[in-house]
Formats: sequence, C-alpha cells, structure tokens
Amino acid sequence: MNDRTAFTSDEQDDDRDEIARLLPAPADRDLPREQHLRHKDLLMRHIDRDRAVSTEATGPVVSTGPLASGGPSVRRARPLPRTVLLVSATALALAGAVTAGAVLAGTGGEKGRGGAAVDPRPAVALLHRISDAAADRSAPTVRDDQFVYTREKIRETDLTGGKAVVGPLKDYEKWLAQRPGPLHKLGLVRDDGETLPLNAELGDTGGTPAGFGRPTYRWLGSLPTDPDKLLAYLYANTPAAERRGRDQAVFEQIGNLLGGVMPPRTAAALYQAAAEIPGVSRSAAARDAIGRQGLGIVRDDTRYGVRTEWVFDPKDYSFLGSRSYLIKDMPYAKAGTLLSSTAELAHAVVDKAGLLPADGGDADRTRTT
Repeated sequence: MNDRTAFTSDEQDDDRDEIARLLPAPADRDLPREQHLRHKDLLMRHIDRDRAVSTEATGPVVSTGPLASGGPSVRRARPLPRTVLLVSATALALAGAVTAGAVLAGTGGEKGRGGAAVDPRPAVALLHRISDAAADRSAPTVRDDQFVYTREKIRETDLTGGKAVVGPLKDYEKWLAQRPGPLHKLGLVRDDGETLPLNAELGDTGGTPAGFGRPTYRWLGSLPTDPDKLLAYLYANTPAAERRGRDQAVFEQIGNLLGGVMPPRTAAALYQAAAEIPGVSRSAAARDAIGRQGLGIVRDDTRYGVRTEWVFDPKDYSFLGSRSYLIKDMPYAKAGTLLSSTAELAHAVVDKAGLLPADGGDADRTRTT
C-alpha cells in the first residue's frame, strides 16, 4: 500500500500539493464549510477561555447567536462531530485573521491497519444485508417539539504544529432540535463535560433549516427511498469539498448521516445507495474508537491517501462508528496513522435538550467490548 516506486507523475504532483498545503493558507483561499466550522470552534474556544480568565467568569461563556443589537456571537459549538476531515494548513490566527489551522478527528496515535487489503466484490452484498437489517427495525415516534439525543466517544488530533498530536478519548453528547423550520437555536452539545449551546452559523441570519447540516428525523424521512433517486439527490446536493472527488464527498456525506435515530426506510436506502458509489469496498479489519471489531465498508481517497471506514456490528449489522486513517506516508504522519475515530454508544428521543434518556438510550452499547 505504500510502494512509492509505483507512483505516477500525477501522484508525485499530489505529494507536492500536500506539502504546500501544510503552509498557512492565503486569506482568499476557500475552505469547505465543515472545515470552517471546526477551525472557528477551536479559535473561539481559545478566545472564550482567555476572556473567562480575564473577567474571572464563574461559568463557561455561551453563544447566543447573532444579537438583536447586531453584536457578534461569542461562540458556536461544534455541530456534527462525525464528519471526517483531512485538513493540512497549520496557521491559527487570532485577531482579524483567517483561521487556516488543521484539526483532525483522530484516534490516540494508534496505528491503523493501513495495509489491510480490501476486496470490492463483497461490499455490495454486505451493504444489502445491512440495508435489509435496517429496514426491519421499528420506526420510532419523533415529535417536532422533541430532541434527538446521541452519545458517542471520539478522539481528536491537532495538526497546528505540523505533526499529529493526539488528544484523549472524549465523551460527546448532542441534543438536536427537531422543529422543521429554520432555527437559530439548534440544540445542545456536551463535549467532554463542557455543555454548550448549538446555534446557527453567523451567516444564517434567517436560521439553519433542516438538511445536511441539521438532519432532523422529519427531513431524513423526506429523502427519496428509492436508492437510485436517493443517490442522484446526494450527488446533486452534497456540498462541494475542496479538491475532493465527488464520489468521495458523497460517500462521506452518507457517513455523516449514519447512526442515531433515522427512519428505517431512509437508512435502508442510504446503504443501497452507498453500494452504487464507485470504489466502495469491504474490509475485514474494522474497529471503532473504543476498539470494537466489526464489518467494515471503506473507500479510499487516493489523492490524499486516506481511507474512510464505517464499522458495523457483525451480529445485527447496526452502525458501530467510523474511523479514518492514512494509507500512504504524508509530511505530518506515517501510513497507518489513525486520523479519526468515533464510537456510537446510545441514541434516543427526549423531550428537552440536556435531558438524558431514562433507559440510557435505545441502542445503549456502553457495556459492549
């Protein structure tokens, strides 16, 4: 998987591109929306904590969104932690500058099975078995005034110094409001014990509508359930990702929607749609953030040398989590280095943001090893 002698001139150009991407980005360079969100969140956390120290605040500074007076929002909490992003710039500016930092979700410096072989032939059959299992699950009742609760374990790796620095395994909880109209207050997150409001982006003056950035149960249920029509919708509506192939962007977009509370027919159609994306393969060496081994569905981003992997329970085909790791050496890390990892622990429907489900969640897997 790491044979440099087989590289074409185009791939060598890609390597030079990657080295160049480690430099601070110019101010007019566009980043994908998801990358902006993560960079901005990291930046605002630093600002908030500095401000809290200087004013001897007794509690965390919270974001209230754009103020009626036109003042700035203090902070927007991270919206969707499951997106796997490979970001290569390393500058983190604070005062009036563009954040071109690089923050990856990652798993604690472990070595992934970067050389593990994948076989494309069984992937379609496995995805159809996963689809059948998803279709057989019962459909929950979700009211518009409720919140969908998700509990996960995640790791994050910081590349602001130019090399991978991996943080500890963290708890992550999210309460996502289900009201269908555009919202300014989207819900609540609890990131490693710190509770933060989940608010609309500063640019979303009218609020954030249900969609890829706020996938409510009602919106998910409105998606086409015919796999071909759903795939066409995904290719037409998935936001463009900087220099990433369209097939990879759609595969990652589906991955962002997996897990949690979803209409069974929608979940079944998503898996069948994923089976039609070119380059999707199956891996026998799949593990989530807490080490649970399962069945893997993978796709390689050959330009950036990254493998994205979904992990499924081998018994009931439920979604366990995801991970991403390098399959070729890069300036910031070696092949096999894990870049992202998540583990789904529980999900439920609750009546209030911050409220924990009484039974721990319909898919409580905290005791799974």
